[in-house]
Amino acid sequence: MPRVTRNSLKDRPTRLKLLLRRQRKLLRPGAWVAAGVALFFVGAMMLHSAGRGHPLATLHYRIGRLTAFAGLRVQHIDIKGRQNTPEAPLRAALGIDKGVPILGVSLRAARQRVESLSWVKSAVVERRLPDTIVVKLEERRPFAIWQNNGKFMLIDRNGNVVAHQNVMDFRQLPLVVGPGAPQAAAALLDTLSSLPMLQARVAAAVRVGDRRWDLQMNNRTEVMLPEGHEAAALDRLMQLQQSHDLLDRPLVAIDMRLPDRLVLRPRAAPPTAADATKKPT
Repeated sequence: MPRVTRNSLKDRPTRLKLLLRRQRKLLRPGAWVAAGVALFFVGAMMLHSAGRGHPLATLHYRIGRLTAFAGLRVQHIDIKGRQNTPEAPLRAALGIDKGVPILGVSLRAARQRVESLSWVKSAVVERRLPDTIVVKLEERRPFAIWQNNGKFMLIDRNGNVVAHQNVMDFRQLPLVVGPGAPQAAAALLDTLSSLPMLQARVAAAVRVGDRRWDLQMNNRTEVMLPEGHEAAALDRLMQLQQSHDLLDRPLVAIDMRLPDRLVLRPRAAPPTAADATKKPT
């Protein structure tokens, strides 16, 4: 008769271990069967929907309702990257309420609705099971304020209108005026940003005939720039300011439209006391 030791009893499988091993062997084929049944069910639903002309959105909705019974419902909506986009219009555009089946949500449709908002440049909408929808925003960056027909709007670098409300919250941005100004502003404003002493004197840039620019300076002098040669004209204006203090003179206008000449229109001198006492002849 073999000798029984403590170690041999320790290594011997217990009844519980043997039972678990048997259960695992039985569960493996059962899991495959369950997966096969699920795939068959989904395929049948797709064929049924296709045969009746139902879109995939209907399939999403049906699957979502089925899985909602297992607790797969939206409980959290996590929005990242929102700085200027108003929250109420954003949630309305997202169109996802808490408690709806999470697998019934069309992520593509939600993303398209969110990207239709003027502040949103691009968006990513993700589903994180079991209960969370994550929205990641890339917002447009306001580049300038556009004044047109008495209205003020924020625009981005590409000339897209970003917002009509709360524009004065961004009053530190440059002001461009007139039709066509948003699409042409970037090149002019980039040139001005390289000349900060000159940029600080500009109150507004006015688009003329959608062809060229006039600069309204903060001392009320108007600088008329040539069409297509703004950078060269601004460099010349900066040199004249450094050498002759041109922008500090009482001028109504500085006309730089002609390449071979500079036309200055002085401001009329205010009447003096002596002028008031003169009798007309």
